[in-house]
Amino acid sequence: MALRFDVLIIGSGLAGQSAALRLAETHRVAVISKRTLEDSASSWAQGGIAAVLDSRDSIEAHIRDTFTAGADLNDAKATRFVVENGRVAIDWLIEQGVPFSRDEKGYHLTREGGHSARRVIHVADATGLAVQETLTPKLRRHPNITILENHIAIDLITGGKLGLGENRCYGAYVLNTESGEVVTVGAPHTLIATGGAGKVYLYTTNPDTSTGDGIAMAWRAGCRVANMEFIQFHPTCLYHPQAKSFLISEAVRGEGGLLRLPDGTRFMPAHDPRAELAPRDVVARAIDFEMKKRGLDCVYLDISHKPAAFLSEHFPNILARCLELGIDITRAPIPVVPAAHYTCGGIVTDLHARTDLPGLYAAGEASCTGLHGANRLASNSLLECLVFSQAAVQDILAQGKLSIPALPAWDASRVGDPDEEIVIAHNWDELRRFMWDYVGIVRTTKRLQRAQHRIRLLKNEIEEFYSNFRVSHDLIELRNLVVTADLIVRCALRRHESRGLHYSRDYPDLLPQARPTILRRSLRR
Repeated sequence: MALRFDVLIIGSGLAGQSAALRLAETHRVAVISKRTLEDSASSWAQGGIAAVLDSRDSIEAHIRDTFTAGADLNDAKATRFVVENGRVAIDWLIEQGVPFSRDEKGYHLTREGGHSARRVIHVADATGLAVQETLTPKLRRHPNITILENHIAIDLITGGKLGLGENRCYGAYVLNTESGEVVTVGAPHTLIATGGAGKVYLYTTNPDTSTGDGIAMAWRAGCRVANMEFIQFHPTCLYHPQAKSFLISEAVRGEGGLLRLPDGTRFMPAHDPRAELAPRDVVARAIDFEMKKRGLDCVYLDISHKPAAFLSEHFPNILARCLELGIDITRAPIPVVPAAHYTCGGIVTDLHARTDLPGLYAAGEASCTGLHGANRLASNSLLECLVFSQAAVQDILAQGKLSIPALPAWDASRVGDPDEEIVIAHNWDELRRFMWDYVGIVRTTKRLQRAQHRIRLLKNEIEEFYSNFRVSHDLIELRNLVVTADLIVRCALRRHESRGLHYSRDYPDLLPQARPTILRRSLRR
């Protein structure tokens, strides 16, 4: 089957949904969702959206905080562009009907680690979910938006692959995971909004859909990828055998939560003068240090000194989830561990969200705009989704309607049905375990080289499997994860310093000049 649209959006989180709604007034838009529209990392975001909304705050302060968290690796133009467009982005969400929390002064602003002021607008402790629940029904009702749920993109369709003179993006081949059919989806403009790659690690706060698909596809199509060594580990993921990927929001520490050892002793003041309000990389390394030093399974985040009514108002979802597991946060501390949380690097884009491949855009966690530098400042991610999806929309609208050539159907004539699905399961498990062991919060060159050796073996095995058997959802994700893992390790090996989220025992010092790690792929065979 072949479909044609004016714009193809791969991914259904905040970046994808906001772009679709803005474009749909004048363009026919297709939105590809691996599961349903509701299953995205955006809907899991608890804390909120950072923006300068208070007269006591300033653009310069937000920029300064972003650079401090990002260890000065941030791109100055991109950072200013995002921060200056913050209020416009929030106003658009308010217009859409997002029910942001209020107090007697207006919208309630909270403060999170790394911020010098209260500037995080939120909907209690489930901001991403509230935004998603506001936008998703609008997408489902819009006549110009076609939603392809339970579809996963396999690869981008490019002029280079088709042997055309102009190497631009013409859409993607997409697998319908329910029917097994590969659909050719053509469009003159394609936006990658697939999110990050948290599932490359054994422990993550991300949903199962976060498998680096967009990053891997763009890399295979010839786009530059940058700063993949900077994987943010959220310092406080709930530690409980029945809790899968449930994070305890940064805002808990922002509102006075204290990190303690099992005996009740605080430890953050010994690691950083900002204590619990230090940026995430500092807090995650401190927890990792204390756990390894003392042989602990977890540490504890204590906010039980706050009134129960306060916790019920500000953290209703965290309170309810913990109660389900027998933890009353009004009386007892929360067991927490670090977990892979956010991919700061990704596909290189400009201020219009354009990649190196004409016709291809990227926004959100799949992109590397330069905003986050070596470590994302809390609650800057949803802001980046909004600002850069809007930038992509403006660039697409400025070009008018474009045509594309006839596109060939997916060729499955030389492949058969897989004979050993267990190979995929074993490779998936092996990849995530050695990435956790060798490419985690603290790294060494030897560990990275061990990971690289195993990645090479896995890549060859997976590509052989991909070449000979019909594609499946699990195979596509595994193929993308191993490419993403390779990019993370290659970037990490190139950085001979410790900066932000990348901490190397072999290179513990900071180099005098902050430089991005940019990978370029030769498409010559």
